[in-house]
Formats: sequence, C-alpha cells, structure tokens
Amino acid sequence: MHSGLAAIIEGLPYILGGIGVTLTVVGGALAMGLALGLFLAVAQVYGRPWLKRAVGVYVWFFRGIPLLVLLFLIYFGILAALEIDLSPFTIAIVVLGLISSAYQSQILRGAILSVPEGQMKAARAIGMSDGRAIAFIILPQAVRLALPGWSNEFTVIMKDSAVTYALGVAELMARTNHTASRTYQHFWLYLMVGFIYMLLTWVGTKALHILEERVAISGYTR
Repeated sequence: MHSGLAAIIEGLPYILGGIGVTLTVVGGALAMGLALGLFLAVAQVYGRPWLKRAVGVYVWFFRGIPLLVLLFLIYFGILAALEIDLSPFTIAIVVLGLISSAYQSQILRGAILSVPEGQMKAARAIGMSDGRAIAFIILPQAVRLALPGWSNEFTVIMKDSAVTYALGVAELMARTNHTASRTYQHFWLYLMVGFIYMLLTWVGTKALHILEERVAISGYTR
C-alpha cells in the first residue's frame, strides 16, 4: 500500500505529462468554438429570419445536452454507425468545440449588439458593403469587448476537459485516475489534480485579463 506522499511523488511525472494533452484539448476547443461562434453570432444579428431560427436551434441543442452524453452519442453512436474512425482525442476537441461555439455565439452576439448602430450606418454611408463593415469595423471591436466573457468560457472548457477521460483521452484526469487505481491513494491524488486544474485556470484567466486590459477600447470599459 502506498502512502499519499509516496503516491504523489511516484505518479507526479506521469500525471504532469497530461497537462500538454489537456491544454491542447482546451485550446483546440476554444479555437473551434470561436470560429464557429463568430459565424453563428453574425448570423443571429444580421442573418435572415430562417437563418436566425436555424442558429437558435443549434444553440439550444448544444447547450441543452450534457457533455458526457454528447461524447458518447457521437463517439459510440454516430461515428460507430457510420464506421468513421476518429481518435478519442479528436472527438474530445470536436465535441467541446461544438458546445463552446453555442456559448461563445451568445457572448459574441452580445458584444456585437453593444457596438453602436451608428458605426454600421457610417460604413454604409461611405460605400462599404455590410460584409466588409462587419468584418473590418464591427467584429474587431466585438471580439475585444467579448474577452471578459471569453475568459469565463475558458474556465468552463478547462473544467469540462476532465470529462473526456471517459473516452480514454490521456489528459490530467485520466492519468490521475489510472495512478489512483494502481496506488489506492485516491484522496491525495485527486486533491493534487484539483490544485493543478485550479493553477491552470488561474494562469489562463490571468493571461486573458492582461490581454483584456491591453486591448480595451476607450469608452466601452472602465
């Protein structure tokens, strides 16, 4: 039987090896969520009625189903039925990205709506098309205004990434669970990985806060 300290010392190098996997999953999901979320947000604000309804259904679907259910549904259900072979790592990024896109679309939609309407009217007055005005005037401001909400989304995805161990993704939680099942020191190992998640979340939110301060738009923030 391993003592708690001995189990931590023995398993720490193996567990820390999962940090890179966790950060890759989180980074990939956030990037995918941002790319899709921008499109969804623009569609909700400027799209035709049928497109707005379609985006509303998408957002409702991915915000309403638990992460674990979606992971199993897509990996063991849809992909297995279609005989598509994708790694659990890829599925983790895709599913987290789809869920994140639904939440990020609402963050970005609010940011777009906070940009004064007069800017779009001014762009049209000088001959810019709506597409160019959105791409070069509205979205650059909206993305900067969305950073506080995006920081919160980062913390959510960081915590949700632990659930991907259910598919066998070798991230922090999976490696900790493997070590705990081998050493029987569940309390100390899970306590340790909890602190690791807290540290990663703190570093990430601190970095995003610094970025938020540097790109703040005068007149929109404190």
